[in-house]
Parts: sequence; structure tokens; C-alpha cells
Amino acid sequence: MTGFGRAVAETNGKKIVVEIKSLNSKQMDLTLRLPQSLRAVEPELRSLASTALERGKADMCVSVETQGAAANTQFNIEAVKAYKHQILEIASEAGLPEPADWYSVLLRFPEVTHADSLAEASDEEMEAVKQTSARAISALMDYRATEGKKLEDFFALRIQRIADLLAQVPQYEEARVAQIKDRIYDNLSKLNQAEFDHGRFEQEMIYYIEKLDINEEKQRLSQHLAYFLETMALPKPGQGKKLGFISQEMGREINTLGSKSNHAEMQKIVVMMKDALEQIKEQVLNVM
Repeated sequence: MTGFGRAVAETNGKKIVVEIKSLNSKQMDLTLRLPQSLRAVEPELRSLASTALERGKADMCVSVETQGAAANTQFNIEAVKAYKHQILEIASEAGLPEPADWYSVLLRFPEVTHADSLAEASDEEMEAVKQTSARAISALMDYRATEGKKLEDFFALRIQRIADLLAQVPQYEEARVAQIKDRIYDNLSKLNQAEFDHGRFEQEMIYYIEKLDINEEKQRLSQHLAYFLETMALPKPGQGKKLGFISQEMGREINTLGSKSNHAEMQKIVVMMKDALEQIKEQVLNVM
């Protein structure tokens, strides 16, 4: 969802600059700054940006600068008088000298000078602002599309990494079951029991091993990996939340694999899976 767009236009001696940037956010959060003379067009600009961006924290700034002889800069006399009065009061109460150059001091304060832009903008100027805003938003969307292609490649590599690791699990499963049996037999032999029911023991052993069976987890994880890729390939935008949910489901299956593994090599595989999945979770926040 991160991006930046900028567009510039000139009309009737005025330069219009529109800049918009966006960051990650679960909802649409738009901050719009524009001159007072353009307040009438604010709802249209908000609708234009929100419809295009869908999600993200966006900051959009519209500025209009009067150029050349058309500029009409004025002094705010009342503001100048008020600032001077306050400075004289401070000088008197604090025992400070008055400024040697009043102009250099007073002209630094805000609102001392202003361009005559309080009048409502013309229809032509408002239309130019809307068109310039649309171009800036389009530039941001192009930026997003470029970043999105990079993310698509990034996700595909990590999903393949998890799939390759999952394919390594079966080679350890037979040894894992034998290892569990040997460990239980070894512990049982250390007990001060002369005899035990071997038939009942085998039944309990089968029940215990079935509880540690990971076939369902492997199957579900494989399905989640395929579903992630299918969702990512959909032409319709706005799949970021769904990809986030799928990655959470993948995490549940990987965690269960780890808790059931009881085998050092399988646990190493689980750790590597978690590493790849964590990278996916970090970057999926950038997807609309």
C-alpha cells in the first residue's frame, strides 16, 4: 500500500501542484490539505482518492501558486501591529532592548504577509485541480503496481520455500515413529514391573502414535500454500486481508507440526518454515 504520486499543471497564471503519498493501514485514512479557495472541491477530491486507493494511510496536499505579475501579495497590517505591541510589552517587562530593525523582526512572523487567495477559485481552476489530482493518484497507483509485482515474486519464493521444506518431512516420519516406540520401551524397562500386558501395550502405543500423526497437518498446509498462490493471482484487487488470514492458518498448521514432531530434524524444518512464514506476514501488510 505504500506509494507516492505527483502531478503539476498551470492554468490562468497559476501553478497547481498535487502530491500524494500512502502508507500501510488496515482502513482508508485520508488527510487532505488544500487552500481555502478550493474547499468547495474537497468532497470530490476525497471521493476520488478514497475510491482509487481503497486502503492505506494517505496524505494528499494540493497547492496553488500565483505566478509572475498575477501574484497579489499583501501585508496584514493588523497582524504587524499586534506583533509589535507584544514585543514592546515583552521588552518592558523583561528589561530587554527594542529591536534595532523592526522590519526584519516583524516580517518573520506568520500571517504577516499573504497572497490574495481567499476568493473562491474559478470553475476552470477547480477543474484543473481535479484533473491534476487524478494524475497524481494515477502516478501513485502505478508506483503501487510496480511494488506489487516485487511483492508477488517475494511471496512466490517464500511459498515455494515452505513447500520444499514440507516435502522433506516424510523421509523422517518412519524413523520418528520407531524412535518414539524405542523411547517408550526403554522407559518401561526401567520400571520395577515384572510383567505387563503386551497386547494392551500395543493398543495404547497405536493410540498414542495416532495422536501424533501429522498427515492432516501436512495436507492442510499444502492446501493453504496453494490457496495463497491462487488468491494472489486473482485479477481483482483488495486481497491483502485474505492473504493475511491464509498466512495465519498456515502458521497454525506449522505450529502443530512442530508440537507433534518429536524429532530433531523435523523440528529444524519447522523452524525454517516459520522463518519463511514470518517474512510473508511482515510483507503481506503492504498488500491492499
